[in-house]
Amino acid sequence: MVEDVVNPAGERSGQFGALGLHLADPRVEASVLGVLDRVEAELRASVTSADPLVTEAARHLMEAGGKRFRPLLVALGAQFGDPDAAQVVPAAVVMELTHLATLYHDDVMDEAAVRRGAPSANSRWANSVAILVGDFLFARAADIAADLGPEAVRLQARTFARLVHGQIAETVGPRDTDPVAHYLHVIAEKTGSLIATSARFGGMFGGASAAHVEALAGYGEVIGVAFQLSDDLLDIASESVQSGKTPGTDLREGVPTLPVLYALAGDDADAAGVRLREILATGPLVDDALHAEALTLLRESPALKRARETVRSYAEEARARLAPLPEGPARRALESLCDYIADRTS
Repeated sequence: MVEDVVNPAGERSGQFGALGLHLADPRVEASVLGVLDRVEAELRASVTSADPLVTEAARHLMEAGGKRFRPLLVALGAQFGDPDAAQVVPAAVVMELTHLATLYHDDVMDEAAVRRGAPSANSRWANSVAILVGDFLFARAADIAADLGPEAVRLQARTFARLVHGQIAETVGPRDTDPVAHYLHVIAEKTGSLIATSARFGGMFGGASAAHVEALAGYGEVIGVAFQLSDDLLDIASESVQSGKTPGTDLREGVPTLPVLYALAGDDADAAGVRLREILATGPLVDDALHAEALTLLRESPALKRARETVRSYAEEARARLAPLPEGPARRALESLCDYIADRTS
């Protein structure tokens, strides 16, 4: 999942990691960081329970890190209206709580041992506790959304439904669907949906015009897919210092990301292409020698080039979705994410 953002202007904003966001206007920077500071305080308050165990478990992933990409999109979307509007911060909290809840459930389904560099909730407290804490976070998000009005509740519920449909689609596999089309659909449902609603909420609760809200939502959907796809490429093409994880992790775990799907669907008859398909067809590459061979072949394959072109096309589509928005520092900040995606996997 996409989680990193960056503002290279200073140490305070640099805590958001490396997502390529440029906030060149000091006033916009101060506004966005102010929203994110208030979101952080509200998140801590919102996951407090009368039961100390629930509080500890609910704060576990929140305190382990994460870079608040979804609240950032809310804060940036609000720049097209009134970023100081009272409902902007709770709207961002709703989005982040919903995202955090999905991580608890994802870790159970993936049998993950680590999340954000810390033991996952399921490995620390067992699956049942992790699932129930995820449910608690969803409930808290819904509770806060209720204070924002029926439209917020409806949008949060519909976004949640998309997340669930995406997870089900990923779990059951492509069935009779083209694997690449299925994979892109899963990413749109699991990642694009929540980022789209985050950008929409920013515009809505900042009081932006209806046309601007729709433009923000469209941008959020596409930029979310683009970032997830670029992460697929980084897992193969980058060193660990850039991607933040050991290269080829998805290969080792048998996760069929976009470059792998393109490679499996390829019909190139050269020895390298045939050998790559042969290795990838075996599933998870737990053997170190096979893993290293596949990683080398993928890095030199037409499949990786095609995947790069796909990522760039999504980045350019995201930029096009911004056309209805007025020129200014907030729009330029959103455009900088498109530039970053287009460049980070080149």
